[in-house]
Order: sequence, then structure tokens, then C-alpha cells
Amino acid sequence: MSHCPSLLPRWNAPANPVPANAGIGLKFEHAGEIIASVPGVGWFEVHAENYMGDGGRPVEILEAIARDYPISVHGVGLSIGGVDDLSLDHLARLKRLVERIQPGLVSEHLAWCARGGDHFSDLLPLPYTSEALDIVCRHVSETQDYLGRQILIENPSLYVAFEDCAMSETEFLNKMTARTGCGLILDVNNVYVSASNLGYDAAQYIREIDAGTVGEIHLAGHHLRDLGDRILLIDNHGSRVSDPVWDLYSTTLTRTGRIPTLIEWDNDIPSLDVLVDEAKKAEAVLGRIIEAGGDNVRAA
Repeated sequence: MSHCPSLLPRWNAPANPVPANAGIGLKFEHAGEIIASVPGVGWFEVHAENYMGDGGRPVEILEAIARDYPISVHGVGLSIGGVDDLSLDHLARLKRLVERIQPGLVSEHLAWCARGGDHFSDLLPLPYTSEALDIVCRHVSETQDYLGRQILIENPSLYVAFEDCAMSETEFLNKMTARTGCGLILDVNNVYVSASNLGYDAAQYIREIDAGTVGEIHLAGHHLRDLGDRILLIDNHGSRVSDPVWDLYSTTLTRTGRIPTLIEWDNDIPSLDVLVDEAKKAEAVLGRIIEAGGDNVRAA
């Protein structure tokens, strides 16, 4: 079974696919140690915007690591959910990186971050309306056609809800994948954070997602902020994965089967061995899916 969503006929399968194992984010401070020691992780993910130059040391490091590991390229600046047209310059630089590295997976966020020529440092939410769905689907299709390959879109972490949403997030995502042929990054930590903040059932969210479209899973830590009368969860990528998120991850895998799983840690970055240890925990959960017979079956 392929562990990525089905590719439409006009898209070729990647030459070096990301395996259904646990990977970690590539951090500059760990690069030398990774090249020297070749740690036992399945793959690495990089943020596209860190490697969009025409060359230089960052690209050289990435090329060296890509010789030993599959790579997933994760973008944060395309503004898939924005009302403005996609930046052709950004798309061109992304395509050059993809052609240079030949990653197994390419992804972006269900968010917007640019408006009228101004670029924001946050991934901002969008209302789940038919109009927003049309915009997102157009931008996803344009990106896939430009790159000549399928992309994955990641679900957001949310702290407030729009009043004028016409559909749930899961319905929005399922319609997006059906219309465009894209896949999903299912960020399980984001599901848990959003469910806690907005008061819905995280397990039900997992049941509602079209499991066959999930091509990658993200796991990360979050921070609890005491607001007096309530606790707000902040998706800060700055700590180990919490026990409730590990539990939700296990639940998710019973629906998806084995899926490439990333440990995200972008703030207060620890030593490489801590990231490898978190990846080993994910690998152990993935191993239990094999033992339960879930490696070759996706739930409907």
C-alpha cells in the first residue's frame, strides 16, 4: 500500500518517497552532528523558505543530508488561504528547491499570511465558507499544476472561531481534498489544541477526516496558558509531545494505518538526542499498528 494519498495520473510518484516511519525537523544547529553520525530516524522535514536561495551553505547542508535520507519540504509562506493571487516569485523559488532536492513530500498550511503586498509572520486562520473553499481550492490546484506534483495541506491550530462558518473544519478539508486531489498533513497536536480551545471532541474530528487522504502526521508539544477562568492551549512546538496527544495519535493510526510521522520542535530546540528519542516513541506506536494488522488497511 502506498502511504501517501493517491497521485492523479499527471503526477509522477517521487523518486525518493518518505517512508511510513518517524522523522524529525532538520535544524541548522544539528546539521554537523547529523552528517557525522547519521542518526536512526526515517527522514527529515525542512521549511522551504530556509532553502530558497540559489546556493550557499544551507543548501549544501540540505543536499548532503538528502543523500542519506528522504526529505519532506514544508512551506510556511505561500498564503494558500489568502484572497490575493499566489506569488509567482515564491512559487518559482519553491519549484527550484523541489527540483533540486526531489523531496518525497511537499506541503503547505491551511492559512493565509499575505495581503496587498504585506507579509505577516503568522499563519492566520480563515472562515470555513464556500467562498474561502473556492479560493483555497484554486490556490492548491495552481500550486500542484505549477509544481507538477501533489501537495499536502496541514490543518491549523485555532484559538477563536469565526461566527460565519458554513461548515466544520473536517468538512472543509474533505471537500478540498476531493476537489483538488491534494492530500493532508494531519497535525494531531493541532487537532488536540483546537478541540480544547474551541470545545469540540478531538476523537470525533479524527473520525470525520477522510483517512485515505492523510499523507503525513505531525506531532508536537504545546503550552498551557492560565487565563483565570479557563486554560488556553498554545501550539508552540517547544516541548515534548504530551500524553493526550500520544493517545490521540494512536487513535488516528487505527484509521489511517502507518503514516510518515514528524516530530516538530521549532522553539527552545533541544539536543539532537532528545528529538531522536521522541521519534523513537512515535516509531514504537507505528510498530504497534503493524502488530495490530493496521499496516495495509485504511479505514473508510
